[in-house]
Amino acid sequence: MITERDVPEHGALRVARGTVITPSARDAARERGVEILELEPHELASDKPPSRTVAIGSDHGGFRMKERLKPVLEQLGLGVMDVGVHEEKAVDYPDIAHEVAKRVVSGAAGCGVIVDGAGIGSAMAANKVPGIRAALCYDRASARNSREHNHANVLTLGGRLLTESQAEEVLRTWLSTPWGGGRHQARIDKISEIERTYSRWTPGNSNNS
Repeated sequence: MITERDVPEHGALRVARGTVITPSARDAARERGVEILELEPHELASDKPPSRTVAIGSDHGGFRMKERLKPVLEQLGLGVMDVGVHEEKAVDYPDIAHEVAKRVVSGAAGCGVIVDGAGIGSAMAANKVPGIRAALCYDRASARNSREHNHANVLTLGGRLLTESQAEEVLRTWLSTPWGGGRHQARIDKISEIERTYSRWTPGNSNNS
């Protein structure tokens, strides 16, 4: 049972799905801006800190590739937070992209990986979440650029467009490439400012600037 005393002052609270959460705990979480993430048991199993944890998910078109890439993450010493799907059944990619993005922006995972048929739709969906910079990468050059220049925190892959070896190469390159900072920071700041502008924007409102 999760009570008010279990709610941290900030960040996110990770609990197993089905855990009883008292009304006072939910009230405290709301007041403190703490997101309660109800996860499957296997998502809580990692002993890695959030900064060393990767949230990964796929729709049915990317399921097989996701399963192939999970051991790669483990070989690299990273924790794996698999948000689904857990079998090759039809699912809407925006739902999976949203789940991965939520883990990243909440701080539960340091970065995310999403695999769907082409990788395009998941990038679009994830980038609707404030704070997410999702990049569709298809080779080592695009993987390096997205990290060094664009400070990407979510990688999307096309499970039907890349071979498993190509996807692994992209993933390894993406994870090993550091953020360049420096002259690139001003451009990331501009991306963030666009995001803030339109988070305040209301369709049809003449006061929008």
